This record gives sequence, C-alpha cells and structure tokens, in this order.
Amino acid sequence: MPSTRMIKKARMIIITLLSTYSLTSLANSIKQAPPKICMVLDKGGKDDHSFNESAVNGFNKSLKELAISKDSKFVEPKNDNQISNFFRNFATSMNCDLIIAIGFNPSDSIPELALKYPNKKFLVVDTNLEEKNKAKNIRSITFQEHDGSFLVGAIAAMKSTSGKVGFIGGMDIPLIHRFETGYTAGAKYINPKIKITTSYVGITPDAWNNPSKAKELALAQYNEGTDVIFQVAANSGQGVFDSAEQMNKKTNHKKQHYAIGVDSNQNWIKPDIIITSMVKRVDNAVYFTIKDFVENKFTSGHTAFGLKDRGVDWAYDEHNKKFYTSSQIKEINSIKEKIINGKITVPDYYEQEKK
Repeated sequence: MPSTRMIKKARMIIITLLSTYSLTSLANSIKQAPPKICMVLDKGGKDDHSFNESAVNGFNKSLKELAISKDSKFVEPKNDNQISNFFRNFATSMNCDLIIAIGFNPSDSIPELALKYPNKKFLVVDTNLEEKNKAKNIRSITFQEHDGSFLVGAIAAMKSTSGKVGFIGGMDIPLIHRFETGYTAGAKYINPKIKITTSYVGITPDAWNNPSKAKELALAQYNEGTDVIFQVAANSGQGVFDSAEQMNKKTNHKKQHYAIGVDSNQNWIKPDIIITSMVKRVDNAVYFTIKDFVENKFTSGHTAFGLKDRGVDWAYDEHNKKFYTSSQIKEINSIKEKIINGKITVPDYYEQEKK
C-alpha cells in the first residue's frame, strides 16, 4: 500500500503535468490564432466596379482561401477624418495585424502610423512609400499605369473614326496624369495627328464619386466630335459610360461613341459601349500580400508591376471581341511586346516631373 508521502508526490507530479499541459495549450492557442487583416478603401467605395472593387475582390478571396481571422474587415470612408480614425482604431482597439491602405488618399496616413506602431505591418496600394518607410514595416505596391495606358491609347486611335479621342480623369493628381501621358503617347503612336481632349472631374477626393459631373464632361467631349473616351475616374467613370450610351441613342447609332474602362475589367458593364479596359491587378496585390503575411513571408519595400508580369494589361474577352479584327489583335499584342522588350519607350509623367 503506497505511503502518504508517495501519494502526495504523485499528486504533485500530476498537478505539474496538468499545469504544463495547460500552459502549453494556451501558448499554442495564442500562437495559432489567425491574424486579423483590416483595410481602408478610397472614397470611390466598394461598388465602383473599378479600383476599390478589385481590392475588395482580393480581400474576399483571402477570407475564403487563407487562414485569417473572421473578424478581418474593410471599411469605406466618407471623409478624411474617418480615414484617420479608422486607421487609429485598427492599430489600437481592434489590434489588427496587417493594415491595408487602398489608394492615394488613405495612403497619406500610413508613414506616421507605421512609425508609431512598428510591430504592425502595412500594405499601401497605389503609392510608393519607399522613402518614408522609416520603421521598415510598409510594403508599397504601384503599377506601371503609363504602359497599360499607352496600350489602350493605341486601341482608342485604332477604333476612332473622327480622329478625336478623349481622356477623363477623376481627381487631378500626378498619378492620373501618368495615365493621361501614356494614353496620349499611345494614341499618337497610331495616329500622330490625332486630337486628344482632356478633362478632370475635380481636385478633391470627392472627384472619385461624382458620375454626374463626369457625364457632363463626357457629353461635352462627344458633342465636339470625340468618339472614344478613356475614363480613369473610379465610380465617376459610370457617368462616362452613360454619356456614350446616351449619345448613341441620340444619333440612332449612326455614329458610335465608345468608352474605355479602368482598373477592373469593366467590359461587361455596357458591352456595346466599352471597347476594352486597362486593368490593374489590385486584387492580386491585396491577396498575395495577405498570403505572404499568413505564411510569414511578408517583406517591406516597394514593388512596381507592369505588362511583363500582367500587373497591368488590356482586357479582351467575350464582351468586347466583336470590336476587333484578327489583324488588330495582332497589332495590339505586337505593341504590348515592344513595350515589354523595350522597343517602345513609354513616357512616364513621374520621370518628366523630375526633370
């Protein structure tokens, strides 16, 4: 029969083992807790069928396919104060592990926030923060918009019968001038005498969400003879599509007016109007950064995606293939390859501004 001393010793061993097991289980549960991902969109909102929607698609794909917290979320700010408040809450009370800023406007808040919370990781899409990445915890991703815009500029000139094409930007900022510069060069590559008319919706972030103003600008261009307009205006771009449709009804389709979409593949929205879209794979930028974070492969720094890695491209699918002959497809793809191989040098607004 075991002695009292032996029984006490056995109890102590059991208690020690249970305590060790409990602590180990607790540590494992903490270690295995899925990361929380939080994202702030730009003012165009998730239903812009463009830049923000593409980011949301990448975020939702992450929720579906990756081991991230179900408490992960994205928000749609209505004003600048909301943007800073959202980021502050994400870093503090919500304790988000990876914080994402989509677009030019939200990105302004990140350098200071990243420095204040060096244990957090940040993704900024559409702004290069390489020089402001003091805590080395920011990954910034941009795109070679001028290359993709050159390509759709060439397409616009191919499809124009009037020799007049247009460009409508959302907010008047250097990023959108980069689109404009590439588009203008592409159109003139096909037709050196082509006329390009340019308009901007506004000078504040509200310009991304004002389709009525964009429609007014587009109608003015179409009425002056423009027959293809490239819109880079987020949700405001819907107004450009509506104006083309209105003009075609007005002329009883005797004269066709077309538009070019941006960021997401917008060909499906009005397949008789939209001849192509200059796509930016914002969805991939979001999804693969979250994937890297989950797999402990997150790195800070800056990356620019272009035609070579399909970070930008022109959209060709069942909705717009009726607009192109086989020879035009061949020419478009030839121009694309020449840009990739350096045989065509596309002017970059950013580089021009440095001179």
